[in-house]
Amino acid sequence: MIKVSPSVLSCDLSRLSDAVREVELAGADMVHLDVMDGVFVNNITLGIPVIRSLRDKTGLTFDVHLMIVSPERYIDGFIEAGADILTVHIEACEDVRAALLKIRELGCRAGLSVKPGTPIESVYEYLELCDMILVMTVEPGFGGQALIPATLDKVKTLRAELGKRGLDIDIQVDGGISERTAPEAKRAGANVLVAGSAIFGAEDKSAIIKALKTANIE
Repeated sequence: MIKVSPSVLSCDLSRLSDAVREVELAGADMVHLDVMDGVFVNNITLGIPVIRSLRDKTGLTFDVHLMIVSPERYIDGFIEAGADILTVHIEACEDVRAALLKIRELGCRAGLSVKPGTPIESVYEYLELCDMILVMTVEPGFGGQALIPATLDKVKTLRAELGKRGLDIDIQVDGGISERTAPEAKRAGANVLVAGSAIFGAEDKSAIIKALKTANIE
């Protein structure tokens, strides 16, 4: 099943709750909340207070992506604020295994992300602790970038590895996902599509979300 997670990085943040309700009504499966600290990536976005204030405004799954150094320090806070899926970067954790274990012990789904330059094989030792692997298809930090084609090879490799191990883990892709690139991402093995500009820049959000879910992969 293909799931769509609109990234609020591309919405009008002055009306964040309205934007989230709009994509919920348009058929989104979850909402992607990017947390950036200006250190791990060269940008600063929302944090725990914003997520907490948004939690009672929607029934959507909160897909929280931590692009911050030493995310272990804030796992409790983000889960208490309402995260349903909490994704950390393999490049940012002091102890990846401990971070994933803590997320799961607190009753949250655990995600692990890799940047475009990080080998996908680096996540293999942690797969049994993950509910989702996020393969960044652009360099993290800013929306509106074009998908890096070579990153889809990592998705293919990961999907094959999950098949060998018999693991049912979501593969999420984030960056440059649109009606044009969604078929390629799905063909490679991704089943969770993060899209920002493509959704929030569209007049008919229901139509674009439906198009992303049903895009032909033949």
